Amino acid sequence: MLSKYLATALRRNIPKLCHVSRPISTTAAAAAAVGETPYVDGITIKGVKISGRPLYLDMQATSPIDPRVLDAMLPYHLSRFGNPHSRTHLYGWESDQAVEVARAQIATLIKASPKEIIFTSGATESNNISVKGVLHFYRDKKRHVITTQTEHKCVLDSCRHLQQEGFDVTYLPVQSDGLVDLEKLRAAIRPDTGLVSVMMVNNEIGVIQPMEEIGKICKEFNVPFHTDAAQALGKIPIDVDKMNISLMSLSGHKIYGPKGVGALYMRRRPRIRVEPQMNGGGQERGIRSGTVPTPLVVGFGAACELAMKEMEYDEKRIKGLNERLLNGIRSKLDGVVVNGSVERRYAGNLNISFAYVEGESLLMGLKEVAVSSGSACTSASLEPSYVLRALGVEEDMAHTSIRYGIGRFTTEEEIDRAVDLTVKQVEKLREMSPLYEMVKEGIDIKSIQWAQH
Repeated sequence: MLSKYLATALRRNIPKLCHVSRPISTTAAAAAAVGETPYVDGITIKGVKISGRPLYLDMQATSPIDPRVLDAMLPYHLSRFGNPHSRTHLYGWESDQAVEVARAQIATLIKASPKEIIFTSGATESNNISVKGVLHFYRDKKRHVITTQTEHKCVLDSCRHLQQEGFDVTYLPVQSDGLVDLEKLRAAIRPDTGLVSVMMVNNEIGVIQPMEEIGKICKEFNVPFHTDAAQALGKIPIDVDKMNISLMSLSGHKIYGPKGVGALYMRRRPRIRVEPQMNGGGQERGIRSGTVPTPLVVGFGAACELAMKEMEYDEKRIKGLNERLLNGIRSKLDGVVVNGSVERRYAGNLNISFAYVEGESLLMGLKEVAVSSGSACTSASLEPSYVLRALGVEEDMAHTSIRYGIGRFTTEEEIDRAVDLTVKQVEKLREMSPLYEMVKEGIDIKSIQWAQH
C-alpha cells in the first residue's frame, strides 16, 4: 500500500521537477521513493545533465528518512489525524498520547525528563529561543553572551541581533583543531554573563567539543550553558546532567527523521527561564505556541528510539567507511589535508582540502556525488568558509575543502565509487594547474614574489 502511494505521487511530480530523457517506470519511481537509485538514461535539472541520481554523501545537510520512521508516522497522516490539543474526543486523545510517547523517546536518548522537552520546528528555532529568549528574560541583570566563531549561522545571527539591542557578545576563537580553549572561555566569563553557547558537534568539520569540561566551568560560575546538538543527537552519547546542559537544540531530519520538526531541551532543576519568541495558544508550556504536528513528532520520536538501539553499531560501521574513504583518497593523491581535530570528531563528517584544486570546480566536476563544499558563494565573490578561517586554514586550502557526510545507509560500494570519482576529478584539475606543475618541479610557491600589473 505504501509503495502505491509513493509511486503515484512520484509519477505525478517527477515530470514537473525535471526533464528525463525517457519516462521513469513505476518500478523506478517506487525504487526512488525508498532510496534506491532508479535506472534512467539521463536527467536534466537546473541546467545540469547527469546520468542518474548521484551518490548521496551530504548527511550533515540532511539525512534520508528511515523507512521504519515513515511506517510509524503514516497512521497519523491518514487515520489518526486528530489535533493533539483537542481534549473532547478520541482523535485528540490518541494524538496527544502519541506526542507524549515521542517526548519520552527523545528524553530517553539524552537522559532527560520528558517534561523538559519542548517541540519546535527545528534546531534553528530552538537556537533562537535559547539565545534570545534567555537574554530577554534576564535582561535586567544579564547583558553578556559568550559563543564561538565556528557556531551555526543561526546562533551567530541571533547573537548579532542581541548586539543590535545593546547586549555584549564575546565570539571566542577556536584552536587550529577547531576546539575551544577552555582557559579563554573561563577568562571571558563576566558577572553579567547570561549564557554560554557552544555547538556540540560542528556541522562543517565534525569536531566534538569538550562538553563536560565546558559544563563544569559554566556550573562553577553559575552561567546557563546552551548547546546546538543537531549534529550530535543519536550519533554520540549525550547526558544532559553529566554535561551540565541548561538548554539544548535538537533536529529531526539530521537523525533519519522528518524535516520540519525539532525540540528544545530546557532544564527544570535548576530551572532555566526564557521569553517566548512566538505568541499564540500557549502550547508547549507557553514556550512555543502553535499546534504540535503529530506525524512529524511521532517520526522524530521513532528516529530517537532507533538511534538509541543502533548508535553503537552505526558508529563502528560509519568509522570503518570513513577510514575506507580517507585511506582510498590518500593512497592515490598527495596534498590531502583533514580539517579539524582527527581525534575528537564524529566519524560521519570528513572535511578535507585538496591542495592546488579549487573547491567549486571540484564540486562541479563531481556531478555523480552529492557532497558540499566548505566554500560559500556570495553574490559578489567567492569567500572561503568562516569555520575554516577560524581554524587558521590558509585561504587557498580553505577554498578547496569538500565535506563528505557518511550515514546509516551508506555502502562500501558508494564509498569506493566516491573515491574513484574524486581522485579522477582532482587529477584532471591538477593537470590544468600551473601551480601544481611548479610544485612537482620542486619550486616553493610560497617563496615566489608575484608581480602585480
